[in-house]
Amino acid sequence: MDTSKHSMNTLFDQLGLPSSDSQIEQFVSNHKLDNSLKLADAPFWSNAQRHFISESLAEDADWAELIDILDAQLRH
Repeated sequence: MDTSKHSMNTLFDQLGLPSSDSQIEQFVSNHKLDNSLKLADAPFWSNAQRHFISESLAEDADWAELIDILDAQLRH
């Protein structure tokens, strides 16, 4: 899987979210997930964001690795 063209910043762009490093840090600070909740089921996603996350993970798309990293960051 080649993720060289993707970064956390481009993932946030893809999700339609503010994507500067400081904005990403703020998002992670403000949104924490319980271990029993799947990332795609988090209440702060729109339906389109939820679909993108679910499909990317199910298809092991180029975005999947970054989505996994975001998932881990939201649980710490």
